[in-house]
Amino acid sequence: MITIFAQASASGKAGVSVIRISGPDAFLAAEKLAGTLPDVRTAALRKLRGADGEFLDEALVICFEKQASFTGEKTVELQTHGSIAIVKAVLAELGAIDGLRLAEPGEFTRRALANGRLDLAQVEGLADLIASETEAQRQQALRLFSGGLGELAMSWRKDLIRASALLTVTIDFADEDVPVDVAPEVLSLITRIQSEMQQQVDGFGAAERVRTGFEVAIVGPPNAGKSTLLNALAGRDAAITSEVAGTTRDVIEVRMELSGLPVTLLDTAGLRETDDVVEKIGVSRALERANAADLRVFLVPEGEAIEFDPAADDIVLRAKADLNPNAQGGVSGLTGVGVGDLVERVSATLSAKTAKAGLATRERHKAAMERCLRSLSAAIDLIALGAEVTDIAAEELREAHDALNVLIGRVDVENVLDEVFSSFCLGK
Repeated sequence: MITIFAQASASGKAGVSVIRISGPDAFLAAEKLAGTLPDVRTAALRKLRGADGEFLDEALVICFEKQASFTGEKTVELQTHGSIAIVKAVLAELGAIDGLRLAEPGEFTRRALANGRLDLAQVEGLADLIASETEAQRQQALRLFSGGLGELAMSWRKDLIRASALLTVTIDFADEDVPVDVAPEVLSLITRIQSEMQQQVDGFGAAERVRTGFEVAIVGPPNAGKSTLLNALAGRDAAITSEVAGTTRDVIEVRMELSGLPVTLLDTAGLRETDDVVEKIGVSRALERANAADLRVFLVPEGEAIEFDPAADDIVLRAKADLNPNAQGGVSGLTGVGVGDLVERVSATLSAKTAKAGLATRERHKAAMERCLRSLSAAIDLIALGAEVTDIAAEELREAHDALNVLIGRVDVENVLDEVFSSFCLGK
């Protein structure tokens, strides 16, 4: 396998930059720049020189033996000063060495997968960890990256192998008396897997929302103070405010963090009947986005009736509480009255939605587990029919086992690898 190299830290000027070299010739390549290398997993300062002897930089050099590195290959990391020119010069020297080439995006992580250092779910967790912006996203990504889903899948796999072995015994000795009825133990193993896996499927929606973000729509008639409230929540003038009804024509989005959760606030067009073609489009979009949002905050002007049917978690508030300070359950983006309480209610509601979040965070995880559950359900039905269809039940368990392998990336994942690794930066 060819040796690859790339800058592993972010591009641009920094205090320190990290250049990673991975592959069978990593140590030889590093020796050409740094001379004698330090002992493995021991950091030491070395002067880096080009092929012509020119001094490039003084760097901290760390060597990792095969299976002790991130990629599972011989690896050397050069921690240079974070100058763009220094990094460019070192990379140019490495590129001039025979047998080396610049790594492709995500190639270091892809080699870690190929060498068994990570399973595919961990790779996805690493991608989520790098992209995490909030505390909830960081914690969820770490659970996936640390192998939580893979460990769960391996425990299911162990039980499936046991169940399959028991069924195989009854098939192999079909013409003889098997001393023990294996059906109860097989069913116990399968139902336990079913229960645990269904919990993960049920928690997929919340886990996916933590990864991609929640949407909270502010809804109400024109001039209810929706844009002013959005600006107050965002802490800036994200939306134009005006006394003219119908000022907001399109959905305005503001990304923010609430209690560690990623939230996109949506300021929507005022809901009313109108002959204005453009405003009518805005109202239609407002209804569409509000219906698709995870939570809606309805602003109802004083004296007006509620003309909608909010969902159980939706929040209904009296609009422009600054005009009627005595009104209960009001909010005003202009003066800030009730804004703090609203933030707490939104945070509590969304936090409650994440309480049952599972380890499965991507549609691929859910699809693999649903495929496995279908096979397990079919196997249970077949076992109930008796020994005549035991071989078919065993085949269903094999299908379930294949689905678990897909979940952690052991088989049948070539079609998703390019998509997964395309999200990584060059040095990862």
